[in-house]
Amino acid sequence: MDGTIFIGGGGENYGEKQGLLLKYANRHGLVAGATGTGKTVTLQIMAESFAAQGVPVFLSDVKGDLSGLAKSGSEGFKLHEAFTSRAEKIGFADYSYGAFPVTFWDLYGDQGHPIRTTVSEMGPLLLSRLLELTDAQEGVLNIAFRVADEQGLPLLDLKDLQALLVWVGENAKDLSLRYGNVSTSSIGAIQRSLLVLENQGGHKLFGEPALELSDIMRTDTDGRGRISILASDKLMGAPRLYATFLLWLLSELFEELPEVGDPDKPKLVFFFDEAHLLFDDAPKALVDKVEQVARLIRSKGVGVYFVTQNPADVPEDILGQLGNRVQHALRAFTAKDRRALKQAAETYRDNPRFSTEDAIREVGVGEAVTSFLEAKGSPGVVERTLIRPPSSQLGPLEASERKALIDASPIAGKYETLQDRESAYEVLTKRAADAAKEAEEAERREEEAESVAEREYRAGRRYSGNKVGRSTSRSKSSSGGFGKAVTDVVLKELKGTTGKRIVRGILGSLFKGR
Repeated sequence: MDGTIFIGGGGENYGEKQGLLLKYANRHGLVAGATGTGKTVTLQIMAESFAAQGVPVFLSDVKGDLSGLAKSGSEGFKLHEAFTSRAEKIGFADYSYGAFPVTFWDLYGDQGHPIRTTVSEMGPLLLSRLLELTDAQEGVLNIAFRVADEQGLPLLDLKDLQALLVWVGENAKDLSLRYGNVSTSSIGAIQRSLLVLENQGGHKLFGEPALELSDIMRTDTDGRGRISILASDKLMGAPRLYATFLLWLLSELFEELPEVGDPDKPKLVFFFDEAHLLFDDAPKALVDKVEQVARLIRSKGVGVYFVTQNPADVPEDILGQLGNRVQHALRAFTAKDRRALKQAAETYRDNPRFSTEDAIREVGVGEAVTSFLEAKGSPGVVERTLIRPPSSQLGPLEASERKALIDASPIAGKYETLQDRESAYEVLTKRAADAAKEAEEAERREEEAESVAEREYRAGRRYSGNKVGRSTSRSKSSSGGFGKAVTDVVLKELKGTTGKRIVRGILGSLFKGR
């Protein structure tokens, strides 16, 4: 099927071969179904097929078993006969085993190359979502970002943001007059949320070197697209961090990639697994941004595929933009389940041969109800489909195999060493040190003047100056301003064990302003 991603089909009670036209692959899609119905295998065969057509793929490995894409399947596998039988049944004549070029990524740096951004790129909107801030706290964070921009303070990692918040707190009165109320209680709440994020390992998301998008859009020497796999099994322990990171990456693609119109095939296909995490308790402003990105990013040549258990997990306005769909079985045990099933069936173009609602309920493991865009981008008639078997290994790689591939990666060594260039923390620390030095020098001069006055007074000489009281200089020196705050609070904390763990980080300007 030239220019088509073969998905499956054929066999008794099934329609013709089902495929996804490459020229419409950037019109986005949905892979849905209950747990255990075959979503992961569908994700695997779609990634294989896109890569074989020269399209780079980015996907998250939530269960830890998609690493098998990097290794060929084999005849010794227990499902070999079932795979070959199914291939014959659906008319997949050129079915064979094979491995695919894979790049492994891991926010924590354990199961792949480290992947980072900076605090500035993340922006206040997504960072507020990540920290679960209130509207008032988000307002203070926006002020902090504005101050950083005006004063040329790079926000690269969490210690930069922590130092800046201390400065904002020390200057809250002046900032409140200019930008609105800056309360110390809000600053304290933000700092506590940053501590929670750090304890979850989220500080590893921020730092340099930050991800270059070209590294997830590579093709191999033989022209196949490389499949970037983000290790997400551990990351799922912090679901808001997982969702925010993927949303940042999507927004960066939107911001950085040039317009390409309607290409013959996508420049990148992006799979967003466990998509419901993106929308759970999300504020309307964030959902609106996601809808905007989904609507416009296709002109950048990027196809976005949401993977979730139920189509109802995706807001209706976004669901309506997903033209290519693979719907595995939905179970209807409760009245709510039955309503959701009926709603899912109503989104498809009817097939007179069967009831879509019944088909979604009845399809077995490895089967699905599918609909793909046809000529001129119109939705195809819904069909019952046998999903084609994978060519790569079904199941994860051994740890040693994974490590060998990471070491041999074309980007090996590029992101492993953390960089720590001068940024807001260093600038504000230097200001504090300079302020402290200046205060000490001023005190020394005052003490010298006081000493001269004392000597002249005792010698009975005429002294025209006013005697300087010690209480004035001591009081002035002890105030310390930002110097005392940073020296006594930030430096003490960031030089400790916690501070040594902080590294640099990532998101785009699309999400910076509101």
